[in-house]
Amino acid sequence: MTGFGRAEGGDGTVTWIWEARTVNGKGLDVRCRLPSGYDVLEPQAREAVTGRLNRGNVSLTLSVDTNRAATPLTVNRDALDAVLAVARDVAKRESLSPPSVDGLLRLPGVLETDTSEDPEARDARHAAMVGSLTELLDSLVEARATEGARLKAVLDGLLDDIAAGVAQAREHEAAQPQAIRDRLHEQMNELLGADTPVPEERLAQEIALLTTKADIREELDRLDSHITAFRDLLGGDEAPGRRLGFLCQELLREANTLCSKSSDSGLTAIGLDMKVAIDRLREQVLNVE
Repeated sequence: MTGFGRAEGGDGTVTWIWEARTVNGKGLDVRCRLPSGYDVLEPQAREAVTGRLNRGNVSLTLSVDTNRAATPLTVNRDALDAVLAVARDVAKRESLSPPSVDGLLRLPGVLETDTSEDPEARDARHAAMVGSLTELLDSLVEARATEGARLKAVLDGLLDDIAAGVAQAREHEAAQPQAIRDRLHEQMNELLGADTPVPEERLAQEIALLTTKADIREELDRLDSHITAFRDLLGGDEAPGRRLGFLCQELLREANTLCSKSSDSGLTAIGLDMKVAIDRLREQVLNVE
């Protein structure tokens, strides 16, 4: 199921942004993009995602921005002494004024950012970042649930169409033996002519054989059973995506068999309409977690 989420946070020294994008997928595939120095968060990020989502391709990105104004600066004494020695020598030789303090501090390497950090402060920041990710996943799951409610209505409508097709097919089922008998009579008359009568016993045997092969009651019963199972999964608490995909395959299998057994153009049309509905159902199931 597609979705997008974003969460922001900060602690005065660092600000961060989590972004998550999800698209359809048969399983759960999580891809993390974290900046250098924050790779340690990847296991926790993956665990958080797998604990909330069951299906889909998830792209998780963390962006971090350091507040330079809140970062301590230190003077590199060795670099400053070296620069001062050169500056004094040049000023003495060329009779120049000594360099200003702000000019010296602008030189590369004289001022350095203090990258050392208290481990407790770092751990607290990491915990806050994971907390922001949890908030992001909460909003993402809520958005997917809202989309899922709309999707369930679509799936229920398609199931109603398929169930209506099964009911119509049962009405045509009763007319099949007579349709087979009439067609067989026509074929015999074309082959043998009206002057060569076919024994009724032989004709009855052929009709019984063809009727048995064309009996669609078993397929219709299985279609009803699959529709019931489909509805039960939609109403359950577990993520049903993969099992719904399997049921779509079974529904299509029965609809294909129904069409192949049909001896009536009306029944064939019903079967084709059912196949169209099942195909649409299968496409929508790809969005179900």
